[in-house]
Amino acid sequence: MATAPRRGLAIGILLFASFMDLLDATIVQVALPSIGADLGASDAHLQWIVSGYMLAFAVALITGGRLGDLFGRRRIFLVGIAGFTLSSAAAAAAWSGDALVITRVAQGLFAALMVPQLLASVQALFTPRERAPMYGLIGGVAGLAAVAGPVLGGWLVDADLWGLGWRTVFLINIPVGIVIFALAARFVPETRSPRPMRLDLVGVVLLSAVVLAFMVPLVEGQTLGWPAWLWWPVAAGAVLLVAFVAVERRRMRRDGSALLPMPLFADRGFSAGIVTQAAFQGSLNAFTLPFIIYLQVGLGFDALTAGLNLLAFSLGALLGTGAVIPLVARVGKYLVTAGSALLAAGVLWVFAIVAEAGAAFTGWAAVWPMLLSGFGLALLVIPLVDVALATVPVADAGAASGAYSTFQQLGAAAGVAVSTTVFFTIVGDDWSRAHVLDALQASVWVSVAGFAIAALASLLLPSRARVQAHLDEARRLAEADVEAAELAAQPAPAA
Repeated sequence: MATAPRRGLAIGILLFASFMDLLDATIVQVALPSIGADLGASDAHLQWIVSGYMLAFAVALITGGRLGDLFGRRRIFLVGIAGFTLSSAAAAAAWSGDALVITRVAQGLFAALMVPQLLASVQALFTPRERAPMYGLIGGVAGLAAVAGPVLGGWLVDADLWGLGWRTVFLINIPVGIVIFALAARFVPETRSPRPMRLDLVGVVLLSAVVLAFMVPLVEGQTLGWPAWLWWPVAAGAVLLVAFVAVERRRMRRDGSALLPMPLFADRGFSAGIVTQAAFQGSLNAFTLPFIIYLQVGLGFDALTAGLNLLAFSLGALLGTGAVIPLVARVGKYLVTAGSALLAAGVLWVFAIVAEAGAAFTGWAAVWPMLLSGFGLALLVIPLVDVALATVPVADAGAASGAYSTFQQLGAAAGVAVSTTVFFTIVGDDWSRAHVLDALQASVWVSVAGFAIAALASLLLPSRARVQAHLDEARRLAEADVEAAELAAQPAPAA
């Protein structure tokens, strides 16, 4: 195991790359109106620029982690950061909506190679007792990225550095990526799993086909005028989904290396957690992206001002984190329910202020509902994984966490697709402020419906007693690991 200073530097390098990925997921949103105007991109293009990244990342995430286990985490991370940097350069040079969508998908695929190596390296380089501060640091960085993304993206678009406009949103990744690559090659130690699971390439292909079969009609339907033949891909997706489940079940019986371990879904708490995770993540994106578009197109805000309107939301989440952590063991799943309700209330409150203020709306008017929504996010996010995994065997926690991350990204992409499809369908060719406000209202109801689903699903999560039992078991196993490591480190007795 690497020395303590070397370990900290290695994790810092990997964490910065994870920050870059999280930043890239949000930084593009405020640039969409500028991208659409400059490239002549269609509504479907704008949806795919966001959804394509999320879908590619989600589908390849588990495979990226397993490649690191098999071939070395540093090696796969370097491939990921190199590919992410090159695809960012290609995105900055995109000449059309189609080209930008393709490069965004490539970004998502390479991000799926680099991001999983962070948590895997934490587990490889730190003892169970040392990991908690690392996980807290990772959570803090995720919150910082949520704050920085819209603000940095807005500033870059408005600054129009060297006359490049929105392209700087992608160009910023190039020098950062080069530095991270050089530091990782020098300071990140190579680790791999002693018992890596096999790659499930058939599962990856089938899951990708299922996702595309459902998402393409949803995103392209409004542009194509909703022809009847769009139901054929949906029907094919249903058939492919059945085939995917069958293949994954057979793979689990054969060698236990399925992309998505099907036995986990028989656990009610785990399944409820998956639904809650996907629904809330989709609902969050279902509101934020149309809201940003309304501010820029309907009210004429510049990109930076539009991004700053989400700052109070992110700050509310950061402030709420400290208050929520001590409550997890005592309140349990009802924190998740309350968080879903507060998010829905906050979104409705924001829209009420926006609708009442009309053209006179300013970001300061929505600070309180944004803070409320951010606090609701902390209530929901902090306990969700621990509560949902309370009935999952500790030995399967890694596979379960990977499935959660996958469904989080799929939910986010679906939320963007559904909400923006509704938004652009209502807008049509009339981009007057009042009409765009009507479209935003419809997107808000999509978001609220998703939060309601998350709240209902959270009631099926494990009880507080089950959560405590899970935490006690995890603590006991961690202590046993430490004792075993200490015994192994002791010198053998002299003959």
